Amino acid sequence: MRTFLIPLLSALVSSSSVIAADVWRIPFGGNAYVTAGSGQDRVGGNGVRWESADTVVSVFFHVDRPGEIALALRLRVPEGKSAIEARIAGAKFGTETEGAEFHEVALGKVTVKEAGYQRLDLRGIRKSGNRFAEVSDLVVTPAVDGAKASFVRNNDGGMFYWGRRGPSVHLNYRLPKDKSLEYAYGEITVPPGEDPAGSYYMANGFGEGYYGIQVKSPTERWVLFSVWSPHQTDRPSEIPAEKRVTVLKKGEGVRTNDFGGEGAGGQSVLVYPWKAGATYRFLTKVKPDGKGSTVYTSWFGEAGKADWRLIASFKRPETNTHLTGFHSFLENFYDADGYRRRGAVFGNQWVRDTEGAWHKITSARFTGDGTAGGGHRLDYAGGVTKGGFFLRNGGFFNERTPLNQRFELAPAPATAPEIDFGKLDGNDPN
Repeated sequence: MRTFLIPLLSALVSSSSVIAADVWRIPFGGNAYVTAGSGQDRVGGNGVRWESADTVVSVFFHVDRPGEIALALRLRVPEGKSAIEARIAGAKFGTETEGAEFHEVALGKVTVKEAGYQRLDLRGIRKSGNRFAEVSDLVVTPAVDGAKASFVRNNDGGMFYWGRRGPSVHLNYRLPKDKSLEYAYGEITVPPGEDPAGSYYMANGFGEGYYGIQVKSPTERWVLFSVWSPHQTDRPSEIPAEKRVTVLKKGEGVRTNDFGGEGAGGQSVLVYPWKAGATYRFLTKVKPDGKGSTVYTSWFGEAGKADWRLIASFKRPETNTHLTGFHSFLENFYDADGYRRRGAVFGNQWVRDTEGAWHKITSARFTGDGTAGGGHRLDYAGGVTKGGFFLRNGGFFNERTPLNQRFELAPAPATAPEIDFGKLDGNDPN
């Protein structure tokens, strides 16, 4: 979830994955997915080892202009012969191939009618060996001079994994100046159909952690609230005792644990069946304890209801701060689901200062991670919509929003959240 690590990584890998060349070699390891089938076939770093007749392997790439392209596959058939079918842009190609060494097999030519993402689907028709093929690359030769393509071109820095996950996008909110801020409030509505597995919709991000909802699997959904340790490491076991994030209190049904992998610290999880189409509320408090640490507490609720549910209260040592860096983001954490589209509306954001005054958030800067900024993936968008700001990624759509622009909500009468802070479980009235 620690998405700020990704731009640094990708900046070291490549400034761009826009390829202008006579031939585009599109590696399956970073650009292909198993989009249908029984689930036994997988895409790995070397491509796909393809055995099942009900598997559909789909590879995606973006072209900047219409025109004719010639297509070929780099593959090998470990034993026997195989017949393969390919479909792209309304055209269908069939080929028979054999040979235990990697070689190129021509599919044919097709005319791309407009710029944008292209999808080539592969199906197995018949085979005499155990596998249809092992496929490493789609080889595309454009007929139009100067044509450019965008795709994940290599695995430098683990880019196959990050590229298949897809771009992460963020809303960085403009905060009132010269105010010490204690509470952040935000709402999320996930439209029906925009909630595939692997989605994390982060409502209340702050300088030291994040809080939101995710789709852990097709059958399980989480409310997730985490705080990083001040000790920089990806391994919780390496955090000294005096720098560990500790749990002060947790809500009913909430489990807490250490986390690692993208920074390390304390994490709380509530398994909760939140639903697409409903609006949920998120409240986070950030307050120094006056003893060299800061306490972070978050609550969860459904819009239109008065009750709040405590998620957890954490203490972070060596920290003396109120709320900073209020932001939201949208990401996918399952690389196998990076071809699916996801999105959300982030609305009704407020911050409350230490004097008890609420301030409405009306401005947000739209940014992306290194997968977006490096041109590895172009399927990301953000902006203003009815109900607030929106973010969208994945699915290889073409309606891209340029990064690093600011969105402004039109001024409108606004009512601050009505919250009885004295009745919040786990809240320290002092």
